[in-house]
Amino acid sequence: MAYQQSPQSRPPRPAPGSGPLSRRLMWPAGAFLLGTLLVYNSIDTPTDPKPPQSRPAAAATARNAPLSSPPLTRSIPKRLAIPEIAVDAPFMPLSIGPKGQLNAPPANDTNLVGWFQGGATPGERGASIIAGHVDTKTGPAVFLQLRLLKKGSQISITRADGVVATFKVDSVETFSKAQFPNDRVYADTPDAQLRVITCGGTYNRAAKDYESNVVVFAHLASSARK
Repeated sequence: MAYQQSPQSRPPRPAPGSGPLSRRLMWPAGAFLLGTLLVYNSIDTPTDPKPPQSRPAAAATARNAPLSSPPLTRSIPKRLAIPEIAVDAPFMPLSIGPKGQLNAPPANDTNLVGWFQGGATPGERGASIIAGHVDTKTGPAVFLQLRLLKKGSQISITRADGVVATFKVDSVETFSKAQFPNDRVYADTPDAQLRVITCGGTYNRAAKDYESNVVVFAHLASSARK
């Protein structure tokens, strides 16, 4: 998928309140700008995503969204904690690669998650995108049990400003990569939301790719300074 503008230039974020794994992955860029977007697990097979079609409106998402806490100001995430599935991992920023795709966290670190630094930071208005590996060539990775979360599960993110943003899970769903619901997952939101993405479903050995993606949908429930 082609990025809608130069990967080197980060689009301006609106003022607060104004209203995507196995081995080496390549994620199409523009999680918050959207278009035709799939999360890929690619070892030997290069991807050539198509350019985006249009940015989905946030109206339907806003009507159906749960009540969230007021959004926070922008601050980069430092650590992710999901006690229910024993996740306690540091963050690294994910950027756009030369092919217009979002680079994945390195596969040699199984306890590392990434966030798309061109989009909303966790707790900021919009849908913040977090992704990590389900496994690597060396074994299980940070999001091995992501699919086991359920409605009401909590995700806490410690930010650089000292605030811990706590998100409550609304749903955990598995989507075929061939029919990934881009509009639903990546649409802009009027409040602070979170999307946590990893690979899942059946592993296709011929394609060296998982056939599905697990997506956790969550909203900002509370925030407190450490």
